[in-house]
Amino acid sequence: MMQGNSVSSAKADEFSLPQRSGRYVQGADPSVLTEVYSEKTNIVVWEREVSAELEGAVKEFVARNATFKIAMTLSPQGALANVRKALGVSADPVLGESIADLVDMFCYLFALKRAGLRLTVLEQPMCPRFHVDNVPCRLVTTYQGVATQWLPHDLVDRGKLGPGSQGQPDKKSGLYKSEHDIRELDCGDVALFKGERWEGNLNAGLVHRSPEIFAGQSRLLLTLDFSN
Repeated sequence: MMQGNSVSSAKADEFSLPQRSGRYVQGADPSVLTEVYSEKTNIVVWEREVSAELEGAVKEFVARNATFKIAMTLSPQGALANVRKALGVSADPVLGESIADLVDMFCYLFALKRAGLRLTVLEQPMCPRFHVDNVPCRLVTTYQGVATQWLPHDLVDRGKLGPGSQGQPDKKSGLYKSEHDIRELDCGDVALFKGERWEGNLNAGLVHRSPEIFAGQSRLLLTLDFSN
């Protein structure tokens, strides 16, 4: 479920139609991810329910691996073995299985033979300023901690991105009018962010940023990208 000024505070059950608002679609069933192919959509959110078992596995992994960071290219067939190896023998298998499932779903959805994976434990924001990605589409999910923030397409002055901000911070540059415009994913949500390289999506890539991470907190972030 989205935080802040979300389209609806009610979760859709698996038989409900996805909830839509402009370029944003959300739903409680993983099949909602197919909505990424809708022409007027630039963010799709699967409101994934995280089991207590997976939540515990993540907490234990982060506690033991405070500086963990990997980047690799994976096929769906080899994802589970390679992810388990990267996580280490002490990691609960349920975490590796969850990640491998997402690799399989991502590759199937986009007919990819391989996906580029990044898994990182963070204690500070990776990309603290609002920006767009120069990719076709990116899967983003936060396994622990605060999750990614984004701005609805119709509430952004895209001329204020990057150099257009003239060195001003996001909240003063005019990129958005109000702090209430900022949306935030929930921990566990699986989101697809369309980038600038998605066909027909030039100047409509999702504007997003990493959230502030407070002292003493850690975030486990997973991203998947297209790979040749």
